[in-house]
Amino acid sequence: MVSKGMDGCLFVYANEDWKDFEAKLASLPLINQEARQFARFFLSGAQYVTVDKQGRILMPQDLREFAGLEKDVVLAGTGGRIEIWSLAKWNENSSQVDINAISQGMLSLGLTI
Repeated sequence: MVSKGMDGCLFVYANEDWKDFEAKLASLPLINQEARQFARFFLSGAQYVTVDKQGRILMPQDLREFAGLEKDVVLAGTGGRIEIWSLAKWNENSSQVDINAISQGMLSLGLTI
């Protein structure tokens, strides 16, 4: 399953991981407008794709346009999903990362390493 991702990339999920993510989205409170918009963002453009005999997938045009995929792309494994980035967006996003600030924010979510 491929869907719009955050920060201008695409998210690719294995079927089981997508079902888990979809269940989390379905559990969000329908009465909350932000929850509806969040779920809509991921679900409205999500599409099943198939892998051909050479291990390739045909990426739907609307998702390619969303992510700005033209020639050079970056695949980033992030645990339960793969992110697909245009090289330009990847470089732009990577250059703006302040890992120290992000690490401090993760503490508020209870994540420590």
